[in-house]
Amino acid sequence: MIAFYADLLDRFHELHTDIEKILESLPPEALDWSPGPEINSLSVLIVHLTGAERFLVGDIVMGESSNRNREAEFQASGLGKEYLLKRLRDTEAYLNSALETLELSDLESMRVHPRHGRQVSVAFALLHALEHTGTHHGHIQLTAQLWQQHRT
Repeated sequence: MIAFYADLLDRFHELHTDIEKILESLPPEALDWSPGPEINSLSVLIVHLTGAERFLVGDIVMGESSNRNREAEFQASGLGKEYLLKRLRDTEAYLNSALETLELSDLESMRVHPRHGRQVSVAFALLHALEHTGTHHGHIQLTAQLWQQHRT
């Protein structure tokens, strides 16, 4: 695999692994807990970030429809730890299989964003996927910390 894509996958893997560790450290009731109104639960954050990764890489970069229902991601609840862990792992497996097919020259290729119809580069879609995951990784860390504080 081309070094750039291997490095990108490594970053996704590190973020996913940390999220998995956070999930493993929490009781089931923490998954759907929200620290306040209009603040997403851990379940919502994980379902949304994996949905976004699959959409940005699959739908935009690879042209493979994920049939994503973005609005439903924000209603996720009662899914359980095993489901969320599997979703993270399945999404990472998809990223691996997709990115191993790309060449460096693909980074400059343009794609149509299915949601708003604008042209974006493959590089933009990949970097946005990583940025988005990193943002929500931070939200997951904070929500887990707030859960721990809430319990004491």
